Amino acid sequence: MEKMLQVLVLVKAFVSCSALLDLSGLHQINGTWKGSTTLPCTYVPSEGFTQQTLIWSMERDYSTSTIFRRDNSGDHVLLSQFRDRVTVPKNSSGDVTLQIKNLEIPDSGRYTCQVIWSSENNSLVTKEVTTTVKVVKVAVTKPIIRAGELGLIVPAGARTSLTCVASGSPPISYRWFLGEPGGKAQHLSSQAELTFESLQPSDSGKYYCEAENRVGRGVPQQSDAVELMVRDLPRTTVVFDSDVGTSERYHTTTDLPAATAASGNDAVSARPPIAAGLQRDSLPLYLIILVAGLCVATLVSIAVAIACRGKPRDGEQSNMQNPSMKLHCEHNFSSVMLRRL
Repeated sequence: MEKMLQVLVLVKAFVSCSALLDLSGLHQINGTWKGSTTLPCTYVPSEGFTQQTLIWSMERDYSTSTIFRRDNSGDHVLLSQFRDRVTVPKNSSGDVTLQIKNLEIPDSGRYTCQVIWSSENNSLVTKEVTTTVKVVKVAVTKPIIRAGELGLIVPAGARTSLTCVASGSPPISYRWFLGEPGGKAQHLSSQAELTFESLQPSDSGKYYCEAENRVGRGVPQQSDAVELMVRDLPRTTVVFDSDVGTSERYHTTTDLPAATAASGNDAVSARPPIAAGLQRDSLPLYLIILVAGLCVATLVSIAVAIACRGKPRDGEQSNMQNPSMKLHCEHNFSSVMLRRL
């Protein structure tokens, strides 16, 4: 009786752990031709059980083939048509999802995820989940335009871009136009991204893009037009005075950005108004020296003339007898005048 109870306890524990190791996935997935898809297959790891083998297989036209196998020897892609196109996450406990890229129409079928665990007593538990995949060709959708970080109102000289985004079966081709759909437009580029290295006010206008793929009979899809506005930088006129050495006033006009103009205005207004007035009203230096020299020469000449004329009165008789005295005074006067000038 005791042995019977022990067996029942072990069976119950095995059944409960087996229930915890249930696989989760999706029953049906629609994949896009030339696109990628993910087939979920996950479980909650349980203590005492170790994943031993993983097998992904595909059933098509009543024939089943193993695509991928993971065991103690490593990962193996066994079907050549899926080589370099399928991957399974590594080092992710409980996640054995299959990822397929570059889907082809023959990839449609039933995919089965099978996981085998081993317990501590070397017993095996096997679970599997099946997902039906249908690969379809999808026509390109109406594209939308995404502006760069600066938005659609951008200052002149900045760098920005407009990106055309559409979904559908790749490859998708793009074209950019300046104008509006249905009207006169100028073709600009054949890339998904339209880049402006240095915006100018002439770049302002309406832009739209077209997207096209191999599906949909070659009919391109057009986006709505967006308006790009380029604002010119504010400019300020700064006036500089140049009046040193002349009574005229010269004006120099320079166009500067607003920040530079503000500092220039501060520099001009910082000049003391009194000093500026004195500078404009003062005479040239050479003219001041000339006037001062003339004044000194005049004063010296007057002093010499008075001295010479005063001597004959004291001794008029002797002067009449010695005319050289008069000539000597006149010579001194002329010499002084010449030196001063």
